[in-house]
Amino acid sequence: MKRQRRAKIVATLGPASSDAETIKRLFEAGVDVFRLNFSHGSKDDHRARHDIIRALEKEANYPIAILQDLQGPKIRLGAVKDGKIALPTGTTIRLVLDKAASDAGHLPLPHPEIFKAVMPGHNLLVDDGKVRLQVTGCTNDMIEALVVTGGVVSDRKGVNLPDTVLDLSPITTKDREDLAFGLDLGVDWVAFSFVQRASDLIEAHALVGGRAGVMSKIEKPSALTAIDDIIALSDAVMVARGDLGVEIPTEDVPGAQKDLVRLCRLAGKPVIIATQMLESMIVTPTPTRAEASDVATGIYDGADAVMLSAESASGQFPVIAVETMDRIIRRTEQHRSYRPIIEALKPTIEPMPQHAVAAAAAEVADVIGASAIVAFTQKGTTAYRIARQRSPVPILGLTPEISTARRLALLWGTYSVQCDEVGEYSQMVEQAATQALAADYVKRGETIVVVAGVPFGQAGSTNNLRVVAV
Repeated sequence: MKRQRRAKIVATLGPASSDAETIKRLFEAGVDVFRLNFSHGSKDDHRARHDIIRALEKEANYPIAILQDLQGPKIRLGAVKDGKIALPTGTTIRLVLDKAASDAGHLPLPHPEIFKAVMPGHNLLVDDGKVRLQVTGCTNDMIEALVVTGGVVSDRKGVNLPDTVLDLSPITTKDREDLAFGLDLGVDWVAFSFVQRASDLIEAHALVGGRAGVMSKIEKPSALTAIDDIIALSDAVMVARGDLGVEIPTEDVPGAQKDLVRLCRLAGKPVIIATQMLESMIVTPTPTRAEASDVATGIYDGADAVMLSAESASGQFPVIAVETMDRIIRRTEQHRSYRPIIEALKPTIEPMPQHAVAAAAAEVADVIGASAIVAFTQKGTTAYRIARQRSPVPILGLTPEISTARRLALLWGTYSVQCDEVGEYSQMVEQAATQALAADYVKRGETIVVVAGVPFGQAGSTNNLRVVAV
């Protein structure tokens, strides 16, 4: 199952991709990480998909990551009188703190935190921005707003507040129940929706307790203003372009994507680009040229992974969508412009042995034409440090921890193997050569670069580099 590419593919499971045969075909087509979207489906649905993935992992003898994506707080209107209301551009409307509107001229908004935080001049976007309101006045239970862009609004439509920082945890009661369920199942990554500030990540880590990687979904403008702290406290980041593209101007999304990928790479944190990557493949077997370019742009930017949502969860061609994404990634990485673009961004090497050794491993492997970089790692940190250099030489992560092997399935350019813990230097060299041969990353007579920490078994102690002829 050696992949012929460096960037990874994340695919969402759903009604179109829940049986064992389809999930196996998705994996064989190129999926590295399966996403369980807890905005949809029952716990029984997710448990069944989880069990199929773990059985497939055992059959293939290949680590597969499972990403649990929590729903987060959904801000919606209540029940509109008569089911819908027309809001002509230029008129004024009142939003009231209620679950249902008794007056045809009011919109119910059952979220007291909004009334506490919103200010005149702030925008409210209804139904993914189809209707745009601007606040002109507010009290503790009423908001008066000008209809900037009119339209028809119906019950329970979503509301986005791009200008307002809400005193609202991104982790709802439902999320806490889903998180406990997912951690008991054994998910490898947990994505938290609508992260706004660094303190949200502190809460997330306290709940996860190290049992999975914590991923921040960047969907709010407020997250962009605190992005350095958010990335520092995250184990990985998802550029969630759906809600982000509603809350910031569409023309600002590409630049935000590039900034986020760059910052994550500099920090050595995996980053996923998500939403509408091959959207037309929900109903057609081929993507648009613009969609192919969109996927390629993410690869040129240096993202660790690109993600399929409805394309694989509910689309008519889930396997073909994965095959298509795999081909786009491979062709992009083979293009003559790819290496110069990727190498244009060079992360600063922190003045510490573990960072210097990891960077040196990538440099040495490239200069001598090594077949692979073999990284012994307890928690994955050594592999992360090497991967952020974006070396053309593939990385083989060897770890005694199955949880680490699975999390590394998300990491750019890295194939992970669970193996016995080494206790001696000679054993390290032998294990590195044996695993590299078994994984078909090297042939006898070729060279590998081995990176480890001595003494063995201490997380984060990378201090040893060895060039080995196999």
